[in-house]
Amino acid sequence: MRGTGRAAFVAALLLIAGTLNIIYGIASVGDATAVVGDQRLVFTNLHTYGWVLIILGVIQLTGGLSLLGGNAYGRVLGIVGAGLGALDALAAIGGRNPWWSLGVFALCIYILHGLIIFGSDERAPAR
Repeated sequence: MRGTGRAAFVAALLLIAGTLNIIYGIASVGDATAVVGDQRLVFTNLHTYGWVLIILGVIQLTGGLSLLGGNAYGRVLGIVGAGLGALDALAAIGGRNPWWSLGVFALCIYILHGLIIFGSDERAPAR
């Protein structure tokens, strides 16, 4: 079957992205602060965004684990998780780290591509 190696790599990427989203979500729910040089940025009331990130991370983790198990359910969850992750990355481009957001967006697009082409039959060579 075409794309099994890429599907395993995409599953690992989904596990990493899900873990990071859960960490960022917990930090947002816990009223984290960020220090940039001498300027201290205090984010207030990020609880809703934190819970959204936690739910997105759980979807991505579940999709990655299920995809490693070879289930079609993991493919569907991976596509949903990567699509939502891409939208989240686009929404965060105006923040402090726009290049990081663009990198995450590109990673989500790569994950989507890997999951969409997974399982399509290989063409027979033309004679």
